[in-house]
Amino acid sequence: MARVLIVGCGCRGRSLAIALLAEGYAVRGTTRDPTRTHELAASGVEGVVADPDRLATLTPHLEGVSALCWLMGSASGATAQVGALHGPRLRSLLEALVDTHVRGFVYEGSGALERGLLAEGAGTVRDVGETFHMPVAVVDAEPAALDAWLAAMTRAVAAVLGP
Repeated sequence: MARVLIVGCGCRGRSLAIALLAEGYAVRGTTRDPTRTHELAASGVEGVVADPDRLATLTPHLEGVSALCWLMGSASGATAQVGALHGPRLRSLLEALVDTHVRGFVYEGSGALERGLLAEGAGTVRDVGETFHMPVAVVDAEPAALDAWLAAMTRAVAAVLGP
């Protein structure tokens, strides 16, 4: 059974986790708030504390993970901080994944953030995927249409893990 790590396992992330669990995946989800790990566990998700702004808090949770979902399309915070999640921090993470057994990466390419920032992140994902021959997917389904977004994200996870 493949394990999926969802980085950004808030409301939408938890919905995705439940959908992936129903498909037979094991799911680990990140939260910045240690008190939320119990909520995730109640949904069947292995909740872990990690901050996407600090990759060193995230990398210990890559063990046993086959695919990673980066749900930062509606991230909030300081402009430079959010920009890094779709630029240099994202690139650093993707390059670090090459030396792990993570086989695929799914990027949330739509959300509340400025389109140019999401396009930059999508370009980074595709570039690194091509460079390192890593299966990647950019999901452009709008998160506001939750059912369509969930279906697209679930298909993307299956696609990057392949047959």
